[in-house]
Amino acid sequence: MSFSTHVLDAVTGRPAEGLLVRLEHDGRVIAEGRTDDDGRIKGWNPGAGVHRVVFDTGAYLKDTFYPEVVITFTVTDPGGHYHVPLLLSPYAYSTYRGS
Repeated sequence: MSFSTHVLDAVTGRPAEGLLVRLEHDGRVIAEGRTDDDGRIKGWNPGAGVHRVVFDTGAYLKDTFYPEVVITFTVTDPGGHYHVPLLLSPYAYSTYRGS
């Protein structure tokens, strides 16, 4: 099973480089890192169950209504790939299950 994310800054129209992201399971941090120059993190292997991916948007966007974005998702297929993109702006965000 693998997990990846891609964060796009809707204000600049560019990838959100250097954004701190952590992956949690059962209240524990199981992975943490920063988005690369293309706004991506890939290669995390969280396993089955309910997970939370937490984006530190307050440190990335100085004047934002949302200091962090938390997306909770369920891994049902341990052999599958789970991609959770985030489109980000100071007063809105959007996500979906990617491929």
